[in-house]
Amino acid sequence: MAQNGNGEFSFESGNGPAPTARNGLPKIQTNKKQSEACQYDAAPTVKVQTIDQLHSLQKKKSAPTTPIKNSENNFTAVTEEERLKQQLQSISASLASLTRGTGPKLVKGDPATKSDGAAVAHVSHHHVSTPTISVSDSSLKFTHVLYNLSPAELYEQAIKYEKGSFITSTGALATLSGAKTGRSPRDRRVVKDDDTEAELWWGKGSPNLEMDEHTFLVNRERAVDYLNSLDKVFVNDQFLNWDPENRIKVRIVSARAYHSLFMHNMCIRPTLEELEEFGTPDFTIYNAGQFPCNRYTHYMTSSTSVDINLARKEMVILGTQYAGEMKKGLFSVMHYLMPKRQILSLHSGCNMGKDGDVALFFGLSGTGKTTLSTDQNRYLIGDDEHCWTSTGVSNIEGGCYAKCIDLSREKEPDIYNAIKFGTVLENIVFDEYTREVDYADKSVTENTRAAYPIEYIPNARLPCVGPHPKNVILLACDAFGVLPPVSKLTLAQTMYHFISGYTALVAGTEDGIKEPQATFSACFGAAFIMYHPTKYAAMLSEKMRKHGATAWLVNTGWSGGSYGSGSRIKLPYTRKIIDAIHSGSLLKANYKKTEIFGLEIPTEVEGVPSEILEPENAWSDKKAYKDTLLKLAGLFNNNFATFTNYKMAKDNSLTEEILAAGPIIQ
Repeated sequence: MAQNGNGEFSFESGNGPAPTARNGLPKIQTNKKQSEACQYDAAPTVKVQTIDQLHSLQKKKSAPTTPIKNSENNFTAVTEEERLKQQLQSISASLASLTRGTGPKLVKGDPATKSDGAAVAHVSHHHVSTPTISVSDSSLKFTHVLYNLSPAELYEQAIKYEKGSFITSTGALATLSGAKTGRSPRDRRVVKDDDTEAELWWGKGSPNLEMDEHTFLVNRERAVDYLNSLDKVFVNDQFLNWDPENRIKVRIVSARAYHSLFMHNMCIRPTLEELEEFGTPDFTIYNAGQFPCNRYTHYMTSSTSVDINLARKEMVILGTQYAGEMKKGLFSVMHYLMPKRQILSLHSGCNMGKDGDVALFFGLSGTGKTTLSTDQNRYLIGDDEHCWTSTGVSNIEGGCYAKCIDLSREKEPDIYNAIKFGTVLENIVFDEYTREVDYADKSVTENTRAAYPIEYIPNARLPCVGPHPKNVILLACDAFGVLPPVSKLTLAQTMYHFISGYTALVAGTEDGIKEPQATFSACFGAAFIMYHPTKYAAMLSEKMRKHGATAWLVNTGWSGGSYGSGSRIKLPYTRKIIDAIHSGSLLKANYKKTEIFGLEIPTEVEGVPSEILEPENAWSDKKAYKDTLLKLAGLFNNNFATFTNYKMAKDNSLTEEILAAGPIIQ
């Protein structure tokens, strides 16, 4: 092999003795046929000047070519340059400063590499008519937009730039949400204007803490200025609701790759063709959670503020990096928008049998909603947020957000196996060397979470829609041990228990004494509803009446005594009950009515011991049972007193009907 004057190496050929190189080693020789064989699979030399140019060849550009609507030529495609310009103009308008009235100058791509998009001039915000009043350094810089990146790209951004980001042994991205490892409900505020004052639920028991328009704009400006000061921002344009007739376009602007990947998983992912025609979003989130709010601002009680302005169709996040604020903030927005279209928004799981029978599962944390709605014999429509429309049910989200504490392959195989490449793992603990996750470790928080696309569940139904529900299942983990394992509800009882949203938590004390604590959350998700609970309950009752759905109250808690003396109802028994509901066999059972709560309970369920179906029979101490039953009934009545002043129907007959369906204490 010889080196020529251009610094290239070449093979010598011939039939004579091997010539000798200057270092004394024989030169490599080939005959003609061998040379031809070597050259057959050879490719031309890549003509690049630098390693960066070589790397750039790895990346293949994609250009969607959806035909332009109303065009003379239906097959004329938008040029890549024009599409990029429109895209960046829209984002610039979203990021417009209120004081300057203009959006930032944007360029697409990572600032660490050569940009692949053209800059866009300032764009005036459609809400603002204020002229430019000053020029600052911020108007001289470009903000780089990382737009709808793929999971692989977001992995690279997170691992390179965000401390606490690692790849686990299964390929999931482990992240940290900072000081806040859960939602901050006392810092969630809604702008109270003339419309929302009349429409929304305010006051005692309501999750809606008020703020005024001016304070919202102060916080919005703080968030937008922070985002505009960064060299790069992540922008997700995505959808909510799998029902194409009622789909909502959302835009999320954030500072972290972790947040962008989280929302990539949790919202519905558009195709490249759908992004072409995305246009102006219906709702926008400004996630500046790394930056605190100003605590001297009116209404602020901490450095955290999560603010929703329904008139402006905007949400601002300051002072918390917990990703769940975005997910649940959008859910609140859907709780406002959907009922206006006569669509019921629900905090529920949902699955469907092979014959098309749909079941809704309501339940607070620890009741088994995720476990029971995830059934290998049924299709999963969704695990948390749904709409009930005039045509059936649809999932609001494109992913699942599962708790990970004590997760195991044996107990939750589908969720366990979904934690792979693309999944976000929040605040978990892993082995430093193997990167294997310890799901039992609560060092960071007990609220460890996994966010993954719904298609990671093998039996997910795509698209995530189904016909009208046949069964509505209300789950309660009753640690008092007095509610029956299953009971059939009337429509009035359904509304009563739906509004109550009961479960019981087990509270520990230092000396080891533990007593159950009743927890009530209206509509099984009070933190997210916008209207009065009775509005959602009335809509649920009407849809059940119209489509012939049956409601069931299922206790997944204790039997034979309260926590500490009784025993937890075995999961196989609860599954047998759920199976009997799905099959329709439970409708054919014989029923008897309980005292106090007036619940209809079956006398027999296949595979379930008959002695636990009636709670009193399972208690050895009958007096203790009666005392505990009366105690729980009193807790229900005290909780429901919050809602008795709200009139439903002109003559208040509906309210009276619901009240009569509650426990009656003689």
